[in-house]
Amino acid sequence: MSTNGLKGQNDLGIIRLTAFAIGTTLASGIFSISGDMAANGANTAAVLTGWLICGIGMIFLMMCFYELNIFRPDLKSGIYSYAREGFGDYMGFTSAYGYWVSAMLANVSFATLLFAAIGYFFPIFGDGNNVISVVIASIFIWFTVYLVLRGVSQAASINVIVVIAKILPIMALIVAIVFSRAFSLEIFMDNFWGEAGGPSFMEQVKATTYTTVWAFVGIEGAVVISGRAKRSKDAGAATVISFLSLLIIYMMISVLSMGVMTRAELAELGNPPLAGVLNHVVGSWGAILVNIAVIVSLTGATFTYTILASESAYEPAVQGCLPKIFTSENKKNAPLGSLIITNVIIQIFLIIVIFNESTYQVFYTLSASMIMVPYLLSALFYSKIVFRKEGKIAELEPNQLLLQKIIAIGGTIYGAWLLYASGITYILITAFLYAPGTILYIWSKKEKDEKPFSNKVDLGIFIAIIIMFIISTVLISNGTISPF
Repeated sequence: MSTNGLKGQNDLGIIRLTAFAIGTTLASGIFSISGDMAANGANTAAVLTGWLICGIGMIFLMMCFYELNIFRPDLKSGIYSYAREGFGDYMGFTSAYGYWVSAMLANVSFATLLFAAIGYFFPIFGDGNNVISVVIASIFIWFTVYLVLRGVSQAASINVIVVIAKILPIMALIVAIVFSRAFSLEIFMDNFWGEAGGPSFMEQVKATTYTTVWAFVGIEGAVVISGRAKRSKDAGAATVISFLSLLIIYMMISVLSMGVMTRAELAELGNPPLAGVLNHVVGSWGAILVNIAVIVSLTGATFTYTILASESAYEPAVQGCLPKIFTSENKKNAPLGSLIITNVIIQIFLIIVIFNESTYQVFYTLSASMIMVPYLLSALFYSKIVFRKEGKIAELEPNQLLLQKIIAIGGTIYGAWLLYASGITYILITAFLYAPGTILYIWSKKEKDEKPFSNKVDLGIFIAIIIMFIISTVLISNGTISPF
């Protein structure tokens, strides 16, 4: 296995890893959670329940990642290597491919909302999905590619500054709402159970799933680039620190917003919704501040996701999961092949934005859908090594082992909940996006003169994906479902 891509690059400490995880996570979600949940019909009780499920579930899931870094530090490629080690080459590929596509779709979502925010100041950009927006967004994304080609670790260092720049405006938003005394307990309680005749409570809770997952997509970013860390355990610690910090911020924004405006008013807000909330509280300068924060935030998020998307293709390719074309590097040890291929595909998605006038919500929902399978496979792998008492886990005391079992079960249950809550429509759409990737899997296997599906389990999973792909294609063609 080649390790050329890691030479001279193992210099990321816990501070830069934490900044990277926050940078890949704190993006559009913070500015859209209130309006998007309200638009999905979720009342205050459902929103709080959704956050409770997400908070508990994500803690278990993140602890799975944390413990995997401790007990299996040899698995340097994070999510991909967990699935491959636990369930074989094809499931490893599926996890890697899903994570890679999720990261690409996230960047498309960022670009759309970024230029919607810029459109607040320059109306020519509209809602961020017209021709001029896509052209300028394309130029910007390829500029980030140029920066990353100068060196992955150097790019992560710049990200520390970007993270600080976007956290400060968010804290200013919270302070403005609190000190202006705009929060009304009466409005909050009126929103608590919502209007009569709406979706059932469980449907409302399920409707919060994509928004809550989207808010934390990228939190495992420090684990994904753990191969670049000074110490493997730093990646796990950075993930936990980032998660707890962001959960507090998200909860504050959600609760405060629901005490400022009614659910119906929140649902009607434009993009980004939080701009409308603060405009309601302090006037137009509040909307200006939020849109500036969105621009800063998404500029940084696009930068970090350019790294994340390329790394999530490069690392598996180094281990033979993807074709060798993804492993080429430049003189700075930056992943040249994966960067170029990744951003060509992002460019194609941006063109789709023009023809379908797709909103950022469409692409972040797809991004969240694609990442659910890798999350579940990671939790299942940790459950496997815990219950089989593999490696150093066999040396744990009974009470320590019990704790690890609880973490493993909790992470697995939450991963399964995500798939259940997503519903059959998005499972089919996800299959529609997963199926074409198998071409890359077969290609990589042929490069090694290996059979693509060497056992019945892999073949069965492949057949199931193809069947769902066919069903999804038929439903898309007749307009029953629409991925974009």
